[in-house]
Amino acid sequence: MPAETPARPTISLVIPAYNEQDYLPACLDAVMANVAGKAMEIIVVDNNSTDGTKAVAERYPGVTYVFEAEKGITRARQRGFLTASGDIIAYVDADTHPPAGWIEQIWEQFGKNPELACLSGPYSFYDLNGLRNAVSAGWFVAARPLYSIIGYMLVGGNFAIRRDVLEKMGGFDASIEFYGEDVDIAKRAQKQGKVLFSPRFVMPTSGRRMKKQGFIKMASIYFINFFSIVFRGKPATMGYKDIR
Repeated sequence: MPAETPARPTISLVIPAYNEQDYLPACLDAVMANVAGKAMEIIVVDNNSTDGTKAVAERYPGVTYVFEAEKGITRARQRGFLTASGDIIAYVDADTHPPAGWIEQIWEQFGKNPELACLSGPYSFYDLNGLRNAVSAGWFVAARPLYSIIGYMLVGGNFAIRRDVLEKMGGFDASIEFYGEDVDIAKRAQKQGKVLFSPRFVMPTSGRRMKKQGFIKMASIYFINFFSIVFRGKPATMGYKDIR
């Protein structure tokens, strides 16, 4: 008899959200079009919002709403991890638009590489003009030599990680408020297996932080914290500003 095809791993999608009533509808519209019916569950983690984030999430059938009172992206990610049931937990931000074929790439990459611990990929920016989008997305290209040297790179609004890897990592580091949390995830996941940063695994997102902070300032903050996590194991920047 022919061998049975192994079952595909189940995927939970987690969307942390703080005061995202303006951006979350478009995100969930894209999720309903491209992810719903494929992911085993879609979880919105309300990170102590004071606006209509809860009402937005509850408009969408099949979306699980959970509340995390302690503000901070790592705490919201951890709440999603503790709530989720999937073999793989995928994270996007509330201002992203998960595209067609995105979840299929997760199955593809984890299916062909049993040593894969975590998958991530670059952003594209749907609300920046052509030149600004190209310049802003260019830092992912500039960072590829670093990725080839240290072996890990990740963006927080576009990654998928195996549940057992997160368990071995002890979950997310709640002591990191914002900057550097993505590098920390990748660094610790790499101890459990391969961290793949695939240029095909693209996530459309908002460039709102870039618009308000400026590309040079934002890129400088991210690179400083990237190197700080890599070499010191902790971020260089403790405070951050919510951009809504």
